[in-house]
Amino acid sequence: MKNVLAIVLAGGKGERLHPLTLHRAKPAVPFGGKYRIIDFTLSNCINSNIRKIAVFTQYKSLSLDRHLSLGWEHLFSPELGEIIINVPPQQRVDERWYSGTADAVYQNIYFIEREAPPCLLILSGDHIYKMDYSEMYTFHRSKNAVATVAAIEVSKEEAKAFGVMQVDEDWRIIGFEEKPDDPKTIPGKPDYCLVSMGVYLFNTESIIQELKMDASKQTAHDFGKDIIPDMIKTGRVFAHNFRDENKKEAKYWRDVGTIDAYWEANMELIAVEPHLNLYDQKWPIRTRAYQHPPAKFVFAQESDGGRVGTALDSIVCDGCVISGGRVKNSVLSPNVRVNSWAQVEESVLLENVEIGRRAKIRRAIIDKDVYIPPDTVIGFNPEDDKKMFHISPKGIVVIPKLVKTSING
Repeated sequence: MKNVLAIVLAGGKGERLHPLTLHRAKPAVPFGGKYRIIDFTLSNCINSNIRKIAVFTQYKSLSLDRHLSLGWEHLFSPELGEIIINVPPQQRVDERWYSGTADAVYQNIYFIEREAPPCLLILSGDHIYKMDYSEMYTFHRSKNAVATVAAIEVSKEEAKAFGVMQVDEDWRIIGFEEKPDDPKTIPGKPDYCLVSMGVYLFNTESIIQELKMDASKQTAHDFGKDIIPDMIKTGRVFAHNFRDENKKEAKYWRDVGTIDAYWEANMELIAVEPHLNLYDQKWPIRTRAYQHPPAKFVFAQESDGGRVGTALDSIVCDGCVISGGRVKNSVLSPNVRVNSWAQVEESVLLENVEIGRRAKIRRAIIDKDVYIPPDTVIGFNPEDDKKMFHISPKGIVVIPKLVKTSING
């Protein structure tokens, strides 16, 4: 894997995840209690023994930059040729920002050529999954491919939101459509399609040549819409069947680009046997370490109006205090406090949230540093909630963070 430079595309606006992306880049959005979304892609790199990583940032990148600096740089040794580097837009081509995923890489050809890696691994910084990229590299080399695309099977309805591939018996890609209205299904599986995961492995010389040609055309400058469809016409481009490192029958890969998808992915973590195993010591998910005290649950006064500090079927991070409140089917990030007689159900509470006494919270996402006053009711009356908060299509209430701490994202 010393032949591979990983480029993590982390510059999108994340408009569909608004208001969680109001003050931070989408890859920097907290997830699963203690992590950031980008931690899963970066952990895949480390666990795959990839030690050269460039993160291409753009919009609202301050908290992401801080997270990379304080949480990840210490894992790499420059003396051994290892790097993790944040690369903001350089404007070497002209005075504009990135206009597509392929354009983001094209504008940084200078950096890539200086590093001179034989292979370039292009990754998205906003997907949740476990994958050993070294297996994809081995497949890529065995096929003598110029490009390899990681692939996963999804339902035909889901496939409309992704790049859909057709392959021959050798897994060579013979057709590719980006977000088709009527996606082509897998032969013998009329209800399923083979879609791109947004993970691309290229021979560096081949992709640089392709990017330069694409830059001279009037295109969307996108890997899925332009680069891959063009490369399959003349080159050996293959699909690599995704093998989930969770070692479960059902493969886990989530694009958490919408509020509903983000909430659902968090709720999946609290299952008795979740498809995404955060407790797998053989495939650890790393993140920035904080010095928080242990979580604490206090008051067991059932006679006092049910004043019992409990959390059931939930994830509760360090620093949390469940002070006579009740938490159920929820994810609590560090330093959350739930006060007496309060109820929290099916919700995601980010860092430093405090729930006042007797408040009732259901099916909500509450961003950092928010204080919920006593007796507040959220998630029970959609009409009242709509007057004050953002409501997702599936009825998830989102309460945005306070602006004052946006540097920490």
